[in-house]
Amino acid sequence: MKMDRKNLALFAGGVLFGTAGIKMLSSKDAKKAYVCATAAILRAKESVMDTVTKIQENAEDVLAQAKLENQEREEREKLLLMEDTAEEIQEDGDEAECSQQ
Repeated sequence: MKMDRKNLALFAGGVLFGTAGIKMLSSKDAKKAYVCATAAILRAKESVMDTVTKIQENAEDVLAQAKLENQEREEREKLLLMEDTAEEIQEDGDEAECSQQ
């Protein structure tokens, strides 16, 4: 019996507290606070999106520069290989001339 009254009292208190909470949350002052909080969140979102855009642009620049660097490096390596091959051919030609004499 005591447990039933305690449970009933807790239930009634919860209903009362919930009703008061709903009234407070739907008041004009609460709505104004919601609007201000939402506006602040939207400003923060815009700031974050600007930062993300800048980071993305910088990452794209880095990627483009890295690709260009690799392309230039590959071209230098090809030129060195061609020079080495030309020297070997010339050395082979010089040796051939010496053996013919």
